[in-house]
Amino acid sequence: MFPAASLLTTLLLALSIAASPVEVRDSPITLPVARRLNTSGGTINLLQHDQSRAAALKSVGTSSVGRRAASIPVTNEAVSYIAEVGIGSPATTYNLIVDTGSSNTWVGADTAYVKTSTSINTGKPVAVSYGSGSFSGTEYTDTVTLGGLTITAQSIGVASKSTGFTGVDGILGIGPLDLTEGTLTDEQTTTIPTVTQDLHTQGKISDIVVGVSFEPTTSESVTNGELTFGGTDATKYTGAIAYTPLTTTSPASYYWGIKESITYGSTTILSETAGIVDTGTTLILIASNAYTKYQSATGATPDQTTGLLRVTLTQYDALQNLNFNVGSNTYALTPNGQIWPPAGYIYLVVNNLGEPSGEGLDFINGQTFLERFYSVFDTTNARVGFATTSYTDATTN
Repeated sequence: MFPAASLLTTLLLALSIAASPVEVRDSPITLPVARRLNTSGGTINLLQHDQSRAAALKSVGTSSVGRRAASIPVTNEAVSYIAEVGIGSPATTYNLIVDTGSSNTWVGADTAYVKTSTSINTGKPVAVSYGSGSFSGTEYTDTVTLGGLTITAQSIGVASKSTGFTGVDGILGIGPLDLTEGTLTDEQTTTIPTVTQDLHTQGKISDIVVGVSFEPTTSESVTNGELTFGGTDATKYTGAIAYTPLTTTSPASYYWGIKESITYGSTTILSETAGIVDTGTTLILIASNAYTKYQSATGATPDQTTGLLRVTLTQYDALQNLNFNVGSNTYALTPNGQIWPPAGYIYLVVNNLGEPSGEGLDFINGQTFLERFYSVFDTTNARVGFATTSYTDATTN
């Protein structure tokens, strides 16, 4: 079992990228990746990180410039999936956080941006605040390489200042286009084409779709993630992908927002409401009233050090499935899927969003949900899809 301290450190989980204009049925293009423990910033509270991020995500609809002007306590990145992305010609490789909750791609947090013959400085200032960090700098356009795909004249941010991103180089933003509006600080109504938008515009993919495969792991050196641009990888899921339309309820509608209800066993703890699916959030966060019901049903108690819910072995043995009901489909998170990998205690991955339901973003299905279900982010058809995988019922944790 890992020591409890490892729960609180920055964990950069492995990721590979696959790319094809149609469904990938052969081996995807794989990038070399590494999972690292980052202790330079001291111990990190996963819950604090996620709740700070959630507050920033929810703030997008409450001011004229949304989350870019949010004043939120900053914590360092906690658990992140990292892709190796090439920028420039010849390309320099940058380790970027894969984030469906933001849409700007930027570098310079750790490895400095290397200018080449393809680098063009637009002279435009750019800035984004994430709650769990921030960056500001200058927009460039440059050649970006994602596996076997090359994008020319892609807008990127080059950070002159960043906070909360120790040990990584920046972000690969694969959220909706509208999240870039106002990130060019002198052009508050301008949007910036995302990497997926430009892949489509330049004819590299036929649909603006990203398939995401994350897998639960307790290993410190394993490639356990994959992105597929332009389609899905049928080797990564079982059965069929079921789709649900994007919600129109704000502020969830700014992101990959959907409607769902949640039941613990047969008891409803969250009636159907809007929330989001987010690769940048580690835990599963639910509205405070739902969290109270979940805590009561499981008998869990908050850990004084981490803030995470903790259960005894007897309570774990009595856990029931946590069911995410999306449309006519139910995605059951098994008892094993509800716990963090061994860390000295049995911690639950479900926690408090911080506010009651009814505010337009009442849940965040984060990495611990996505590690059990294949997900598809489909801009072309304005929908999100899920499918079961060989890890849905695994006892990996």
